[in-house]
Amino acid sequence: MAALSNELQIAVEHHQAGRLAEADSLYRRVLEIEPNNADALHLRGVLAYQQARNEDAVGSIEKAIRAGGPHPAVLNDLGKAYFALKQYREAKRCFARALSLDPDHAEALGNFGAVLALTGELREARSRLRRAVALQPRYPNAWFNLGAVLRRLHEPEEAEQSCRRALALDPRMADAHLELGNVLADLGKPEQAEGCYRKAIELDSTLAPAHARLAEMLKMTLRLEEAEASYRAALALQPSAATFQALGGVLYELDRPLEAREAFRRALEVDPELVEARWSLAVLRVIELDDAGRTEDAAAELERLSAWLDSHRIDDPSRAVGAMYPFDLAYRERNHRPLLERYGGLCAGLMERWRKKERLRPARPAGTQPIRVGVVSSHVHEHSVWNAIVKGWVEHMDRGRFELSLFHLGIRQDAETDYARSRAAHFEAGARPLRRWVDAISERRPDVLIYPEIGMDLTSARLACLRLAPLQLAAWGHPLTTGLPTVDAYLSAELFEPPGAGEHYRERLIALPNLGCCYEPYRVEALDLDPAEPGIEPGAPLLLCPGAPFKYAPGHDDV
Repeated sequence: MAALSNELQIAVEHHQAGRLAEADSLYRRVLEIEPNNADALHLRGVLAYQQARNEDAVGSIEKAIRAGGPHPAVLNDLGKAYFALKQYREAKRCFARALSLDPDHAEALGNFGAVLALTGELREARSRLRRAVALQPRYPNAWFNLGAVLRRLHEPEEAEQSCRRALALDPRMADAHLELGNVLADLGKPEQAEGCYRKAIELDSTLAPAHARLAEMLKMTLRLEEAEASYRAALALQPSAATFQALGGVLYELDRPLEAREAFRRALEVDPELVEARWSLAVLRVIELDDAGRTEDAAAELERLSAWLDSHRIDDPSRAVGAMYPFDLAYRERNHRPLLERYGGLCAGLMERWRKKERLRPARPAGTQPIRVGVVSSHVHEHSVWNAIVKGWVEHMDRGRFELSLFHLGIRQDAETDYARSRAAHFEAGARPLRRWVDAISERRPDVLIYPEIGMDLTSARLACLRLAPLQLAAWGHPLTTGLPTVDAYLSAELFEPPGAGEHYRERLIALPNLGCCYEPYRVEALDLDPAEPGIEPGAPLLLCPGAPFKYAPGHDDV
């Protein structure tokens, strides 16, 4: 038996040195002589786990437990193999049993926390992971998993600290750089988030989520060609429906609708029930038909979409709303009210299904003085919506008559965001799920909600479909009727609207004097320009078109 013990010790030395083939050969030799040697069975199972032979690992470690009884370390290793096989119930059973034998087993606590997070038991996961890092502060995986859980529990500041602790212990942990990027994006720090995603890719170029999240940051900062490249890199590694859907959105913004359509179709090939892709394909077709003047066919396309939605069970009805918005219709000079009323009805219907599923209570306005006004926008930062519309309200709203709450849905923040925060009675910002935004707005009990730019942001479109205040208004950040039955009036301007313009709006049109806003011009210095330098013929008339090219309808190309 001494010789057998010596052979097992040599096998362990090979194993620890990374000579796995030699170690496995010796473990097998030990087991040929003593088939129920618990140590050899356990360690051979660990070796199989390290080689991603997880079914073999489970079989060998379970034999070890039958031969030698349950020990915390052995149960922990068995749980890891079940975890790798995605058999989460069995993994939890193993970790729980290990902890019943040794409540202070830090690795089992960390692994239990990780599997609890995957099964959605976030608060229990947080408790286990906090205990793990308290017992073993130099445990990078536990710090990383704790950061990921805290982010999902909407505790971004502590999540950031946890991710940074993980990276201080293991700077080459690509997943931790990715998760830190996600946290920083939630905290409104897109530039820092971008740096984290790039570092994650540098460390592990096969990490598809890092490419996809980098693409989101690039899209947000309007670097659309770079965003396209990053989405395609993610798809080359992991062809997910969500990434095909996101790529389609970028291609549409790049004015490549045929390629966008193909991306949406690819999304449906991967996941035929992806409601966002189904919605986007239909809306893309509606825009094309409307462009061609085929308004009846466009309406029929919406009816087909409605029939599909009615015939399918949708786990999250909110996902479709705003996935693609018929934004371009604002730049086609006709009355779009009938079409957008149908579109708005679809949006509101889906959000009503979501409201019932979430068991939301009806809005409860404060009904006291001063009147509570909420402004919901994704552009409370340097942006045309802020500069032209919202900033004037923030500067000049009578604080004696109105209490102003600002809900900044976007993740970009700058000096203008700080100014807005300083002027509002209540200010909320940062990435959060739809339900948390609903709760944040409802807690303020607004009498009036104003949406300055419905159609330019997913979350604002979804929120506007709900009745969160007795009076809900839209403004001309997107210059077209919302078509929503939940929006009561539309704030426009006398100088924008021709006679009879009210017929173009589902909402009651309120045309404010002049341009309807208080606007502070940009402070810029004029430059002397020599027309000959860019190759312009001296004396030739110049026509300046400062808008984006897609805003000029093809029907006016002869101009």
